[in-house]
This record gives sequence, structure tokens and C-alpha cells, in this order.
Amino acid sequence: MKEITSQQQRVLDCIQIYLNKTGFPPTRADICRELGFKSPNSAETHLRALEKKGFISIESGASRGISIIGNSDLSSNMDNNYPVIGLVAAGSPTLAEENIENKISCPDDFFSSSFDYFLKVKGLSMKDAGIMEDDLVAVKKTHDVKNGDIVIARIDDEVTIKFLNRKSPKIVELEPANDDFQNIIVDLEHEDFTIEGKSVGLLRRN
Repeated sequence: MKEITSQQQRVLDCIQIYLNKTGFPPTRADICRELGFKSPNSAETHLRALEKKGFISIESGASRGISIIGNSDLSSNMDNNYPVIGLVAAGSPTLAEENIENKISCPDDFFSSSFDYFLKVKGLSMKDAGIMEDDLVAVKKTHDVKNGDIVIARIDDEVTIKFLNRKSPKIVELEPANDDFQNIIVDLEHEDFTIEGKSVGLLRRN
């Protein structure tokens, strides 16, 4: 890949840090705030330069549609194999053998948090959070989640990735990042609901 300027490196670092901390990419406004740019156009200029040089990809029309393209740097310290979970069979545990498509290597410290597996994304319900179909979401198995986290939730037999919003002790709302999809309202008294983990990062392997 081509050399990048110091400013472009700052933008690239900002994207990676934001992904590590939140599990999803920054918006142009986030980059401006973090790096002190006066205009989103400044962020856009650097983003387009990074895209042209092959360091990132930008999804048109998505405010968070920025992803870092895997490169040779990721091949170092790849000493852990993580299962890639495809479409979860109804009623089966997420990590059941029939749900594992394959395993891939990833450095232990690639994300700021440890994680347990990758979940292969189906559909475009989270596209405005920069999560596209066939992306691999790094999932940390935990019940320690808060509103605004991107969670992997099981409702009865269905597993879904959405933003968490606890409305009350009895009601949970799962919010997509795509206006074409509706929020999912879960009545905890009448539906079987489990948080299986949260997103701590994202890989786009193309």
C-alpha cells in the first residue's frame, strides 16, 4: 500500500481507536471532534485519500460506513483461532458445532477488549452503524451491557444484532441502524430474552 501523510495516519488511528472502544466506526463529526478539525470536509478529504490508498473502505450513504481493510500487519501474532458463527440454527446454542462456518486467526490484542468469537452478519439492519452483510462482528460473551451498546441478543430462537435500549425493568427495545427496519420491543415477562454478548470490534474481509 502507498505511504500516507501524518494527518492521514492520525485519521486512521482515530478510526481504529473508535472501533476498539465502541465496536463501531466514527462519523465524520466524531473524527472532527477527536482531531480538532473545523469542518467535516477536512475529515472527508483525509478519508477519501485513505480509501484511494487502500487503507479503508467507505460505504456510500452510511454515516458510520467506514471500515479498515485487513492488511499484512494483521498477520503478525496470529496465535488464536476464533470460530466464525453463521446463521444460528433455531433452538441451538450459538457456539454449537453446526453453527460454526470456519475458524480464523486474529491477534490477541487486535481489539481493545478480549472476545470469544466472530458472528457473520446477515442483512442490512445495522448498515448505518457501519455493519454490513457478511461483516464479522467480534463478540465478547458478557451480560455486562448498557444502553447504546451493540448487543447480540436471543429472542426465543432468533439471534439478532442491535443497539440495546432498556426502557424499564420489564421492557427492552432493540434498535436497528437502518430506517428501513423497525425497533424490536421485547416484553421480558412473556418472551424468552437473553443477551449473549456485545460487539467489541468489526472485521471486513475483502
